[in-house]
Amino acid sequence: MFFGISYLAFVCACNNKGKQQAGTADSIPKTDVIATTEDKPATAPAVFNVDAIPVSEKELGAFPFFTLPEGLEAMNKPVERKFDRLFFAIDGKMVPLEGRIWKSNISEIKQGEWSLPFFEKSYDEAIKAAGGVKIFDGSISKEEYDRYSPAASYLGEDGSIGYTEDQIKTYIIRRANGSNIYIQLSGTSAQGKLNILQQEGFKQTITLLKADEITKDLNEKGKAILYINFDTDKSTLKPEGNDAVAEITKALKATPGLKVAINGYTDNTGNDAHNLQLSKDRARAVLEALSSSGIDRSRLSSEGFGSAQPIADNGSEEGKAKNRRVELIKK
Repeated sequence: MFFGISYLAFVCACNNKGKQQAGTADSIPKTDVIATTEDKPATAPAVFNVDAIPVSEKELGAFPFFTLPEGLEAMNKPVERKFDRLFFAIDGKMVPLEGRIWKSNISEIKQGEWSLPFFEKSYDEAIKAAGGVKIFDGSISKEEYDRYSPAASYLGEDGSIGYTEDQIKTYIIRRANGSNIYIQLSGTSAQGKLNILQQEGFKQTITLLKADEITKDLNEKGKAILYINFDTDKSTLKPEGNDAVAEITKALKATPGLKVAINGYTDNTGNDAHNLQLSKDRARAVLEALSSSGIDRSRLSSEGFGSAQPIADNGSEEGKAKNRRVELIKK
């Protein structure tokens, strides 16, 4: 359920006495939370500090918490992902935040009835009634755009905010459990854009292949895909990475005649040349670790392929995680 805009205190000012649209993907039933004239919106500190933002204890309902204002609709199907990274304008910088996201381009249902002030005021009052605080109102510089845009995977997708021409309004609803809600919107005389993110920690869904599973995959498929953890942007194995190497060692020792090629891959984040070298270094690190564990080097070879040959969509964090892999190929 969304936090229904038309039920808030600004309903009279917006002359929005009708019911929200029913039966559409963008018009979800509303909660019973009602703002009163006694609610006093908090103000943001001069320089953003999340600890200085008052915690909101308002009952908001289910993500993404807000309906669209009456008379407005998503131009296409909204983008919604359970976990991703999205950039929000804070203190003139585009700051990457992670969690559950919802975003869309917004337009009027009936042609000629779009109103930017109505769009902005609707969300401003609804968010503040939910205990939110505006933390940015402005645009970013070209220098800032040039700095952050290479890492922004989704610029160009519906709801994309963060261009130099965007006049951006960013809000936060701080929650006691740390699942803070960030909302940013931008609009022109023709349409608007809306982003909503609720901060959540990443939940790992990839499990460690055991030695018998590695052997089975090599025999049946000719290869085994492993997710070996390295330090960020380095080829140094983490403790979990060493656990994976230990399982590979068991599999190779159980089949003395088996030879394997170790192929390293990355996701598409960053420079291609850097990713290629990183994948080579990581594959080589696995080879060296196996050799140190007693596997004859003549049974091993290593190579890196960077972001080539992805096995999942690099457009999501889950996909990127699957592409950051090591493949053992049976020779």
